[in-house]
Amino acid sequence: MTIRKRVNKRSLIRWKIYFDRSRMYIGYIQFFLIGIVFLQSFKDERWGDFIFRYAVIAIPVVLILFVFLSLLLGYLDTKLGFREEELRNLSKSNPVMVEMLDSLNEIKAQLKSLEPKGRLDS
Repeated sequence: MTIRKRVNKRSLIRWKIYFDRSRMYIGYIQFFLIGIVFLQSFKDERWGDFIFRYAVIAIPVVLILFVFLSLLLGYLDTKLGFREEELRNLSKSNPVMVEMLDSLNEIKAQLKSLEPKGRLDS
């Protein structure tokens, strides 16, 4: 049995998807660790002294503030339309999506040609 028969294209793609999903979760952990490193960078400063002296109260407050600001940044990104534009550009480079859009445009053109001529657009 050759390697080609044992490892087919679908299996490789499926494993790549699993890897990408796990990479996303690792990114969440990394994001949290960046917050901890950020706090550690203030350790020798006046605010850092306050944060670590009253760590039981300050660290949860800073963590909640960090999460809130992160959500706010994500919300603003969505409201400003960066995500939609990113997906639009990404779909233009996806051959499957381009093929689907071309087929959809052909269907629309065929439907338009079947409509009665005297009908007003609504």
